[in-house]
Amino acid sequence: MTPEPKPSALNAAAEPSPALITLMAIAVGAFVANLYYAQPLIASIAPAVGVSPPLAGTVVSLTQIGFGAGLFTLVSLADLVENRRLVLLTLGLTIIGLVSAATATTRDAFLAAAFVIGLGSSGAQVLVPFAAHLVPAASRGRVVGNVMAGLLAGIMLARPVALFIAASFGWRSVFWSSAAFMGVIGFALARRMPRYTPPGGLPYGRILVSMAGLFRELPLLRRRAAYQALMFAAFNLFWTTAPLMLADRFGLGPHGIALFALAGAGGALAAPLAGRLADRGYIRGLTAGAMLVPGLSFYGTGRAVAASALATLVILAVLLDAAVQTNHIVSQRLLYAGPAETRGRVNALYMTLLFIGGALGSMLGPVTYHWGGWNATAGAGALLGVLMLLLFATEARGRRREDSSF
Repeated sequence: MTPEPKPSALNAAAEPSPALITLMAIAVGAFVANLYYAQPLIASIAPAVGVSPPLAGTVVSLTQIGFGAGLFTLVSLADLVENRRLVLLTLGLTIIGLVSAATATTRDAFLAAAFVIGLGSSGAQVLVPFAAHLVPAASRGRVVGNVMAGLLAGIMLARPVALFIAASFGWRSVFWSSAAFMGVIGFALARRMPRYTPPGGLPYGRILVSMAGLFRELPLLRRRAAYQALMFAAFNLFWTTAPLMLADRFGLGPHGIALFALAGAGGALAAPLAGRLADRGYIRGLTAGAMLVPGLSFYGTGRAVAASALATLVILAVLLDAAVQTNHIVSQRLLYAGPAETRGRVNALYMTLLFIGGALGSMLGPVTYHWGGWNATAGAGALLGVLMLLLFATEARGRRREDSSF
C-alpha cells in the first residue's frame, strides 16, 4: 500500500500549529455557512424573487445541489492539483455567487446564484481532508473533529446570524456580509495555508471515472454515506421547516427564531468529543447512539409543539444536531483511514451523497408543512429515523454472521 505522505511533505512544520488548525476550522465554517444563510429566510426571499410558498425549499436545495455538483467535479481535483490553489479558486467562485444572490431580482437569477454558491462552497471539503493529511493517523480523529467543529458551528450559526442581520438590514445584506467575510478568509488562507501537491498519476477524466469504481469497491463508503444521507435529510427537514413552525405556532419573530437557532448550535460541541471517542475505538457505540436519536427527537417535537413546550423543543433540536454531527465525525474518521491518494475522491463521493440527502430533506420540509402542518413534518422525520435504524440493523446482522463463522 502506498505510504501516507509525512507532514513535512506539505512544506509545513512537522505538526500543524494550533493557529493553522483554527484558521482552517474558521474557513470551513465560513464556506459551509453559505449553504444555510437562506434556510431561515425562505419566507422573505421566496416572494421577493418569485418562488411560490410550497416550492420555497428550492431556495435552499439548489444551493445544496450545487454543493453536491462541486463535490463531484471540483473536490475530486484534490487528488490531482495543488490544494491551496484549489481552495482559493472555490473561494472566489463562492464570492461571485454571493454577490449575484445579493443583487438578484428574479427567480432564475437567484436560483442560479444559489447553485454557484453551493458549487464554490464545496471548497470546504478540500480543507477537511487536507487537515487529515497534516497529521498522523493516531491523532487524525482529534484534528478532523476540531476542524469539523468549525464546519458544524458554521452550519448551526449560519441561521441565527442570517436572521439577526436580515432583521436589521434586510436579507440581501446577509449575502453582502458573507461575500466580504469570505474575502478576508481568502486573504488569510493565501498567507498561512501550506501548499500540498498530491501524488496524482491519473488525468482528470480518469479520476472522475475511477470514482464509480471506488464506490463499487468500498462497502464501508456506501454504508456510511447512506447513514449520513438519511441523517442530513432529517437535519435539513427540521431546520428548513422549524422557522415556519416557530412563527406560526409560537408567534416568534426573526430575533426569537434566531435565538432558538443559536441555542440549537450547542449540538456542535459534540464534534470534538466524538472525534476523541472515535480515536479510542468506540465506533459502533457512537453510531448506534446517533441512529437512535433522530426518530425519537422528531416524535418528541410533535408532542412538544402540541404542548407549546418551547424549552423541550430546544433540547430536542440540540440532540438531533449532536447525533448528526457525531455520525458524521465517525464516518469521516473511518473513511480518512484509507490511502491518501484516494482520500479526496472518497470524501467527494461521501459528501455528494450526504448533500443529495440534505437537498431532499430541504424540499420535503416545506411540502410536508404546507400539506399537514408540523405533525406531517415530524412524521416524515420520524420515518427517516426508522429507516436509519433498519439500515443499521442490517450492519449488526452482518457482524453477527461474521462472528459466528469463527
